[in-house]
Amino acid sequence: MLGNEVGVLHYVLGYALGHLFGSIPCGLWIVQAFHGIDIREYGSKNIGTTNVYRTVGGKTAALVMAADMIKGIAAVALINYLFHDHMLNVVTALGAILGHSYSLFLGLKGGKGVATGLGLLLYMMPEASLISFGVWFVIVLATRYVSLGSMVAACTTPVLAWYFGYPMSYVCLAVLSAFFIVIRHAENIKRLLNGTESKIKAGKAEDLKK
Repeated sequence: MLGNEVGVLHYVLGYALGHLFGSIPCGLWIVQAFHGIDIREYGSKNIGTTNVYRTVGGKTAALVMAADMIKGIAAVALINYLFHDHMLNVVTALGAILGHSYSLFLGLKGGKGVATGLGLLLYMMPEASLISFGVWFVIVLATRYVSLGSMVAACTTPVLAWYFGYPMSYVCLAVLSAFFIVIRHAENIKRLLNGTESKIKAGKAEDLKK
C-alpha cells in the first residue's frame, strides 16, 4: 500500500486502469478460442454471457461470465491494495463497467456490464451482491427472462447496500450501476412490454457447424 493521500491523478489512474481491464472482450476472445467464431455475428450480437449461452452453450458462457467478473475485480483489488480508498475503488469500478460496455478493443462497443458489475459488487459488497444474485436467479428461473432478472437484481442492490451499512460511496456506485444497466437494457424493456423478448435457452456449438 502506497499511502492514504489520494488526489486527482489517483482518480485518473484508477478510472484508466478500470477502463483498460474492463475493456478486455472476454466473450469475444474466449468464444473465438474455443469455437472459432465471432460471437458478434450470432444471436443478439452481444459479447456478454447471455448471448454466449444462447449461441454455444453453458460451459463457455460460465467461463465468459467468470472472466468478465474477474477482470473488474482485478482492477479494483489492485487499486485497493495500493491506496485503500473507498472513493478511488468506486471510480475504478465505474471505469471497469464502462470499459466492458465501451471497450477500447472493440471501437467503444461492448456488453451490458452485468457480469462485470456483479463481480465488482461481489468483491466490494458481498452480502448485498449475493442476495441480489439470488433475486436474479429466482426471476430468471421463474420467467426465463435474463434481462428482467438483471434489471430487478441491479435495482435491488442499492437498497441492500444501504441496509448492510456499506460506505455511502459504495451505495452510490450501486445506484449508478443499476441506472446504467437499466439504460443498457432499453431495447429489452421494449421487447418485454411488447411480449417479444426471447426467453433464455442454451445453444449448442455443434449446431453452428450444420
